[in-house]
Amino acid sequence: MDCIFCKIIDGEIPAVKVLDEELVIAFMDINPSSKGHMLVVPKRHAENIFEIPESDLAATIKAVKICAKAVKEVLNAEGITVLQLNGKASDQIVPHFHIHIIPRWENDGLPVSTWEMKKGDMKEIQEIARKVKEYIPSGS
Repeated sequence: MDCIFCKIIDGEIPAVKVLDEELVIAFMDINPSSKGHMLVVPKRHAENIFEIPESDLAATIKAVKICAKAVKEVLNAEGITVLQLNGKASDQIVPHFHIHIIPRWENDGLPVSTWEMKKGDMKEIQEIARKVKEYIPSGS
């Protein structure tokens, strides 16, 4: 497997780590969107949210909260963008589940979102919601 994050986890590629736990690591992004931009990555390879085991997902989310609080305090950030992408259509570049923590400040010039807010078709929204609810296993 030629996964850059697996190579970082295995120590083949250096990284500036901020957290190293049993299931998760967090390290600084070397192409940051903002000062303090970091990535939180499960150590076990999973390409996306559909493949990651729930235990690894839970550990990753817990680490995101810890790291987000820390970087917010250290840099006195006014906000934090937490971003997770799945698949090429969503602009996921590295095929290893990861979560971006991006410190934000008012008027920092970074876009708030990549989509345009527009009024939706309520009938279509309700129909999609009905289908999704039917697909979700009971007890979830």
